[in-house]
Amino acid sequence: MEVPGLAHNITSPLSPCEGMIKDLSLDSIQLCERDGKSQDSSLTDTEELPVPQSIKISNITCDSFKICWDMEARSKERITHYFIDLNKKENKNSNKFKHKDVPTKLVAKAVPLPMTVRGHWFLSPRTEYTVAVQTASKQPDGDYAVSEWSEIIEFCTADYSTVHLNQLLEKAEVIAGRMLRFSVFYRNQNKEYFDHAREAQGNRMLPSVKDNSGSHGSPISGKLEGIFFSCNTEFNTGKPPQDSPYGRHRFEVQADALFNPNTSLYFGDFYCMYTAYHYVIVVLAPKGSSGDEFCKQRLPALDIGNNRFLTCKQDEAGGLVFHHAQDVILEVIYTEPVDLALGTVAEISGHQLMSLSTVNAKKDPSCKTCNISVGR
Repeated sequence: MEVPGLAHNITSPLSPCEGMIKDLSLDSIQLCERDGKSQDSSLTDTEELPVPQSIKISNITCDSFKICWDMEARSKERITHYFIDLNKKENKNSNKFKHKDVPTKLVAKAVPLPMTVRGHWFLSPRTEYTVAVQTASKQPDGDYAVSEWSEIIEFCTADYSTVHLNQLLEKAEVIAGRMLRFSVFYRNQNKEYFDHAREAQGNRMLPSVKDNSGSHGSPISGKLEGIFFSCNTEFNTGKPPQDSPYGRHRFEVQADALFNPNTSLYFGDFYCMYTAYHYVIVVLAPKGSSGDEFCKQRLPALDIGNNRFLTCKQDEAGGLVFHHAQDVILEVIYTEPVDLALGTVAEISGHQLMSLSTVNAKKDPSCKTCNISVGR
């Protein structure tokens, strides 16, 4: 059973729910303070309605959860609705509605518990929320008698599931464009990064935890350890660009050192940053590695020889040929340490364009190309 309406009567064009409750004013809701009985004289007989006890949250996804509670038997038959106060945890004043602070009060008809609260227009993935509940009885004049607020419960929504990531994958495939041939993966950093790798890390670049760039619900952000590489080439030269936002020193390695038939390939994310450019994250993980096991449980697997983003195929002579998508910027995460001896480090001749950096970049939630109708 989905919550049928928002108490403030603001609907979302994306909402799948119908039957919005039109006769509950924002003013009356704002007067229903959590820490006491309603101050609105039109809401009467609060002492006769049971207060929800022992709130339990379960079946949490990126944009839904189930809620149930215990109630005393007294006046139970009078309950017609539940008022659910759902707020982002950092929102200090839960009773002052601002459009940017959605979610807020929800109104649901009294149905058998547990009840599912669902809605991508007010629930975001990976977000901490607080929830409290009132029972209510609709009066003949249209006003409500309400109970006191229940205790406040905290919970956190989940990451995107593979179902949601497959939806992102399908959107990314639409704009990937034709495939261009490439031969090297490269990674730009400052000189100090490579000096540290040589002197303190046994001449190796080591995986680090992925930052929070990209989709807010991505299951790899803040969890997957890896090393970022690029493989995009300039259309007119077929070679890596000479500009980079990440540093003037570049490590280049032959593609087959990281990507070959013993490598698993996964789709990780699809996003943009309020620009015309779109980014696709793919993950390369040697088969059987810890990174492979991590991704196998969370990400859609791609056929290395047949996908729209990054391919590795055998040619007639038995060698490997590599292609990348033309119309998206690929960010490739390799999940294992990489020895600098496998490639070369040299200074590039172009500029360090910091404006193109994707470090902790926030996804544009309004872009119709790279957003799905779940979470935000």
